[in-house]
This record gives sequence, structure tokens and C-alpha cells, in this order.
Amino acid sequence: MSTSRRKFIRQTAATLAGAGLVTALPQQAIAGQQRRVAANDKINFGLIGCKGMGWTNLKAQLSNVPETQCIALADVDQSVLDERAQDVEKLGGRRPELYKDYRRLLENKDLDAVIIATPDHWHCLIACDALAAGKHVYCEKPLANSIEECNIMLGAARHYGKIVQIGQWQRSGAHYQQAYDYLKSGRLGNIRLVKCWAYQGWMEPVPVQPDSAPPAGVDYDMWLGPAPKRPFNPNRFHFNFRWFWDYAGGLMTDWGVHELDIALHFMGVKAPKSVMASGGKLAYPDDASETPDTLQTVFEYEHFNLLWEHATGIDGGNYGKTEGIAFIGNNATLVVNREGWQIVPETQRNKDGLRVNKIEALPEQRRANNANYVADHAKNFVAAMQANDPALLKCGIETGAIAAINAHMGNVAYKTGRKVYWDAEKGEFKNDKEANALIKANYHNGWKLPQW
Repeated sequence: MSTSRRKFIRQTAATLAGAGLVTALPQQAIAGQQRRVAANDKINFGLIGCKGMGWTNLKAQLSNVPETQCIALADVDQSVLDERAQDVEKLGGRRPELYKDYRRLLENKDLDAVIIATPDHWHCLIACDALAAGKHVYCEKPLANSIEECNIMLGAARHYGKIVQIGQWQRSGAHYQQAYDYLKSGRLGNIRLVKCWAYQGWMEPVPVQPDSAPPAGVDYDMWLGPAPKRPFNPNRFHFNFRWFWDYAGGLMTDWGVHELDIALHFMGVKAPKSVMASGGKLAYPDDASETPDTLQTVFEYEHFNLLWEHATGIDGGNYGKTEGIAFIGNNATLVVNREGWQIVPETQRNKDGLRVNKIEALPEQRRANNANYVADHAKNFVAAMQANDPALLKCGIETGAIAAINAHMGNVAYKTGRKVYWDAEKGEFKNDKEANALIKANYHNGWKLPQW
């Protein structure tokens, strides 16, 4: 890395007070650089990474935002490309142009925006290339596969001035906003602990399989991109890439960014003072995955601690919920997850010596049956493009970076096996060469970190 790039990343990482992240982008300056997408214009989308959440996100646009259409798809797997082209046509669209190399897709001058839903290790390169090509970007979470890449993407967004939405769609959830409003009322009292968790009972062991030839029609070298060169193995392809360090950060970044995002937003913080983590492959020690199937991580923020925990193969999460966030206050605990939110009061003795609730209990306030938060998130992205106003975004790139960087800090603490301390002014860990080395993105196969 050049001295100028290292200096840029350090300066970028030091500008957000208390976090070591980039500050919010100057909205008026950005608006002056962007082309407004008129409300009555068709908005042309391209999708890069067409399986799984890629198709979910594109379908949310095409099915719920009438002014959108898909004109291009890119994927390294020809079978996925062919399937999704047919799916677009079934939704009433014209057959999109198909590309095995996303760079050829970005040359399409008719594209207004792209959805990026590749494995995490590709997010930074593709997003920066898309911004350089003048496209607005919807990028799946987590923002990137390293802290360094998060900062580079933030710098690119500042430089190119486009609308960038991150796929942490819980931010578009109406009942999360209701819970936020309750928390901000102060009725919980002093909050000294926040718990976030994801217990994934559906996750079975990843069976060990031998290396093999890539499936027909798959450009495996392109799939690897900047990741280390290695033989093809079906365990590392498509969905299960999440459990291998070369491409992702396990449940800490997969589910963690969703839950940590809500916790940090509600508490109004951006980065911890310290992090420590403990866990490992305790459920399935002999399966093929690398990332921990069981993990507890303690983040220390000003005035409160946050506990993240995840476990595969079991559903017995806190408060009887497989996933969620609990804000534990002196008067009561607020528990929120994707199904709803509730208030569990603390008790105290009254003058007669009886235990009574400190505040009124509130049974679960259920998410509306017809709610589609992924669709709401898609609509929000289009609305921000049409208004030429990134301030309208429910989860802009700064928000995505905060959640991703905190999650990556958790993985750094796990990998080092010790408590690590964050220096917000310098945007690095304090006096810890090993931890700071884990901030970096190490690209291979001739791929280079983006520059502009």
C-alpha cells in the first residue's frame, strides 16, 4: 500500500468523533454531484450476484416499486444467470443482458443503480467500481470483509457522491422505530447492559467434502477474485461461503451487523473502547467450517456494556427468542426482535412489602402481519434517488460501516484471543500490531484495493 493511501485511510478513519470512522457525508455537497432520478422515469437496475439475497432484493424492487426495471444481471455461475433471467421475465420485465464479469455490466450507460449481493470479499471492489461508473448502489450487508475496506468504501462514497443504501433492512421496520421511541422516552431508566444474540437451530454441520472441479458454467477464478487462490470446494461456494474467513466473518458479521446496528442506533454510540471474545467450534468441532459456531463477545462502550452471542444448532436464545436485542435498564428491559417488541419490568417492594412492577409491563407488540421490511427498504432506496437526498436513507453507507466495523472488531478480538482496545483518534487498536494487522484487506491474484 502506498504512503498516500495509508495516510488517506488513517485520516478517513480518524474523522468520526469517538468511532474512528468517516463522518456523515456533507449532504448539500453530495446532492450537487448527483443526477436526480425523476419520479416518472423508469429506474434501470442491474444485479451483481444473483443468488439468495441478490434475487430477494431485486424482486423487492421489481414487485413493489413500479418505476423500476431490471436490464442487466451479472454472476459467475451461468446456471444462476439463466434462471434469474427467466425470473425477471416472469415478473413482466424484458429479458436482461447477462454478464459473467461485473465490469462489463458497469459499462452499460443505461444503468442507474446496481444491487451488489456477492460474497463479502467482493463488496469493496464492486461497490467502488460501480460508484466510479456513476451508478447508485444498494449493497448487501455486511458492508465489507475488513475494517480497511469499510473505510475505503466510505472514502469512495464521499468522492463520487452517489446514493448508497446498505441491506440492513431492520432499519426500515416500523416496530423497531416504535421500540426506539419507547427507549428514548427514558422509562427504562439507566441502561447498563445491552444483549444481542442469534441462535440458529436450523444450522447443521457443514460436512467435509473433497476438492473438485468447479461446476460447469462457473468462472471460479472470478468467484475467488481477491481471495487466496485455492482449489474449488463445494463447501465454500454459494451460501456456505459465510463460514470461511477468506470470504466472510461468520455469524458475527452475517447476523451480527443486523442486531448490533439496532443496538448501537438505539444507544447512540459508534465504536467501543474495548472488545473481548471467547468461543470456537464447540458444537461441530469436526465439520468443514472455519468460523466459530459458538461465540460470546463483550463490547465496552461509554456507560454500558454490550454482549453479543451466537450459537448454531440450538434455538434456546434469551427471553425465549432465537434472535433479538435486549436493553436492560434499572426499571425494565426492552426486548425487540423481528417479530415485535415488549417491556419486561423490574420489581420493587411497596410500603406493604409486596413486590410490584417499577413501570407498567407491555406485552409483545407484534409486527404487522402484512409488513414487508425488505420491500420498504427497497422503496426507501428509490425514494432517496428520486429526491437526490441521501439523508432520506434508512441505512446509508455510514450506518452500514458502523455496524460492520464493530462486528469486525469482535472477530479481531476472537482471533487474537485477548481483550483489544480501540484508539478512536488514530482509527486503530492501541499498541497491538497483531490486531492492527487484522484490520487490513490482503488482496491476491493480481487484484488491488480500489483507488480513485
